Amino acid sequence: MKHLNHVFLLFVFAFSLFSCGNKNDKKESNKEEAQVEADTTMAQKTVADELSDSPRHHEWVTLSHGEREFQAFVAYPETNEATKSVIVIHENRGLNDWARLFADKLAEAGYLVIAPDLISNTQGKRRTTDFENPDAARDAIYALDPEQVTADLDVAFNYIKEDSASTGEVAVVGFCWGGSQTFKYATNNQEISSAHVFYGTGPENASVIANISAPIYGYYGGDDNRVNSTIEASEKMMEDAGKTYKYEIYEGAGHAFMRSGHQPEAEKPNKEAHDKAWKRLKDLLK
Repeated sequence: MKHLNHVFLLFVFAFSLFSCGNKNDKKESNKEEAQVEADTTMAQKTVADELSDSPRHHEWVTLSHGEREFQAFVAYPETNEATKSVIVIHENRGLNDWARLFADKLAEAGYLVIAPDLISNTQGKRRTTDFENPDAARDAIYALDPEQVTADLDVAFNYIKEDSASTGEVAVVGFCWGGSQTFKYATNNQEISSAHVFYGTGPENASVIANISAPIYGYYGGDDNRVNSTIEASEKMMEDAGKTYKYEIYEGAGHAFMRSGHQPEAEKPNKEAHDKAWKRLKDLLK
């Protein structure tokens, strides 16, 4: 009988340990499942969702010069004092959600930001989002009159400079086609405080380089030789003209690493370039 009692007690003890282990395992399993669910939700969150969830004030404004009217997106920082301002010049895909989110992220960093839609009211479309697809927007970009682009940027510059929430200091940041436009705009406007060229090419005419007053800062992906093959010529022209041109090349990153590096599934070199370039940009804008 004693032997049976010992067996019974051992069985109860083992069962209690097993049950306790199962409970702990279940708790850990639930935690892991919750974390996976949270990570999945974050990964599934779209750029549009991020933009919609922003607590900052956004607005569309209608700007004009001559007979032309166009739209621009403005993002305000949450602050109790006037701030520096930034013009964001979009890629050759137009002012899409990612470009507007970038403007919002700059506002989060403390800047008053305007992002003009340079294909607004072209090809019969009011905004970039009215185009059928990115290819159609790209076609519209390359059909733009260069003088119209400069005039649009001048109006955007004056609008944000004169905003009561602005200190009057205005920098310019552009990507891809917009990066090239940023470099070019620095030759047309001697009042901008700095120009930040993300994977865009510089002017080919040395005579216009002489018009640049602001420092030019370049941000390039190491695997983007189409653009990078032009850096040496830009550097020489800027040096010969006595202008400031400083750049970073992020090894392993491709073209448009700021957009691709923002994606949850971004390749490591693009993500690292994105993060380093963001930090550099914010440090230089201060």
